[in-house]
Amino acid sequence: MSDSNTAGARHDWPLYEVFVRGKRGLNHVHVGSLHAADDQMALHHARDLYTRRNEGVSIWVVRASAIAASSPDEKDPFFAPSGDKVYRHPTFYDIPESVPHM
Repeated sequence: MSDSNTAGARHDWPLYEVFVRGKRGLNHVHVGSLHAADDQMALHHARDLYTRRNEGVSIWVVRASAIAASSPDEKDPFFAPSGDKVYRHPTFYDIPESVPHM
């Protein structure tokens, strides 16, 4: 296969979003995007690209086409229903200092 055919094939690879959890982190954080032929390749490329300094302990790769997201244009109506449910917010509770990560 020639280089031009390989480049064309790479252009058709799906886009993946990459999330990394750092050694001191509790959550995975979005760090960027990449194209890969399959999930395994995406994991390997994500490791090589986004954890060069051994800062990660876990990587998630998700095909961008599988992500459903709310629209920033609709933020007010989309999030408005939670505003009238004050009991969902921990403002009425004292959290003891012995409870970590709150």
